[in-house]
Amino acid sequence: MKAISSSTRARHGHIPDGVALAALRPASGQRVVMRDRRRPVEPASDAQQNRLAETNAAHAATVAALEKARTAAETANAAKTRYLVGVSHEIRSPLNAIYGYAQLLERKGAIDPVDAARVIRRSCEHLINIVDGLLDISRIESGVQKLNRDIVPLPEFLEAIVALVRVEAEAKGLNFDYAAAPNLPTHVRGDEKRLRQVLVNLLFNAVKYTPSGTVTLKVRYRGLIAEFEISDTGIGIAPEDIEAIFEPFNRGSSDVALSQPGTGLGLAITRVLAEVMGGDVSVSSTVGTGSVFRLRLMLAEVSNAPTPTARRRSITGYTGHRRTILLVDDDPAQLTVLQGLLQPLGFAVFAASGGEDAIALAARCAPDLVLLDIQMRGLTGWQVAKQLRALDQGHRFKILMVSANAQEFAAGGDGAAAHDGFVLKPVELDALLDAVAGQLGIAWDADEPGTRTTPGPIANLDGASASLAQLRHLGRIGHVRNIAAALDGLAAEFPASVTLVEQLRGHLRSFDLKAFLALLDKYG
Repeated sequence: MKAISSSTRARHGHIPDGVALAALRPASGQRVVMRDRRRPVEPASDAQQNRLAETNAAHAATVAALEKARTAAETANAAKTRYLVGVSHEIRSPLNAIYGYAQLLERKGAIDPVDAARVIRRSCEHLINIVDGLLDISRIESGVQKLNRDIVPLPEFLEAIVALVRVEAEAKGLNFDYAAAPNLPTHVRGDEKRLRQVLVNLLFNAVKYTPSGTVTLKVRYRGLIAEFEISDTGIGIAPEDIEAIFEPFNRGSSDVALSQPGTGLGLAITRVLAEVMGGDVSVSSTVGTGSVFRLRLMLAEVSNAPTPTARRRSITGYTGHRRTILLVDDDPAQLTVLQGLLQPLGFAVFAASGGEDAIALAARCAPDLVLLDIQMRGLTGWQVAKQLRALDQGHRFKILMVSANAQEFAAGGDGAAAHDGFVLKPVELDALLDAVAGQLGIAWDADEPGTRTTPGPIANLDGASASLAQLRHLGRIGHVRNIAAALDGLAAEFPASVTLVEQLRGHLRSFDLKAFLALLDKYG
């Protein structure tokens, strides 16, 4: 084979051997350059690994957060389920009583109507307590719970609560002790309704869970702080249940506690209300020995004592010229209750069952005060209030909303709103009278506490048992007109009953049928 020359190899693209070796062997400078080109690759790889590690860490954190959120959601959902089950049970129990007794009443002669009415009324009160409790918790948790700045006559206020609880305690065979520090202020500023609610919850719980022994209330006051200590010799609370009992519908794990009636909302409301009022509730307990609840609240002393309100006296009328009140409600039963409360006190009362009628009637009767429901057929109470205010440019009369629409509560009276005040249904009649007096600027004519004499001995009323039984029956069904006639008959037939009759008339004028019946019960 013929050898190929170097030039031929070059022409055909071949590199001579010597040259090829030299070309394939880079110079030293070229090797440095190539190494320099490779070096930036190593830091870039490290940065990428770091970014990958950070991404993995973030991913792991996200997974952990999602898992935590999922667990929290499941826990909340389980709590919501337990809560709804508790609400359903508590509502169904009184509803069952109402439904059952209503059916028995339809079967004439199957049950005493008075007994049925009593059970239905108590069941309704139980339902009201549940609804109010749920609304309280909802308002507090959503931050819309508002506190009143009442002037509370503290010693008198506490005595009224003590009298109420003592009846319950003695009916159960318990001793009830009350000890108040001598330095208690005569008046303090606070929300009277909420303070009563908290104290009654704690005291009635103590009575409820004490089979025998003593319930004690001690009150101390120091540096604007009032401390209420409620102790009992009851069943006690297990350590693991101390916090649980403050949860809605949770009464702990004790079989005795679980068997007791109630809504299961009392302590939950007590704690949140205490916190809203700037205080706290604590408890110490020993199973089988008893419990001690301590409530601490800031209640500033008030130096100027106000005039007693309707709730602390039995009112008989009011001072000054006759005032006119217009009632507006599409529920005839509501109008009847308000008319029965206000007419005996000397007010000129007019009633309208709808917004259009109310506007027309207001132009004719020129009311000093309008008590106005919100939810009505046709115009709403808010619409009626605006139209009434448009007709009354000089603000000659006041408008007080009286409604069950708790979610629409607005205090009013700020000069911008059409209304001047708001009272929630179900209406506490004494509270309504206080609101009426405040809007009209009137003072009540009333029997001052302690001015009534004690009725004569029961011997003076021999032979009056039938008349007293009739009064008791009329009092239970609330037939006011017939009660007044029966009192006249009792006084005419038994002159010795005059003192008793006057006391009963006083309770009737203030529509305090509970006190009316309690007084009658003293006579057998």
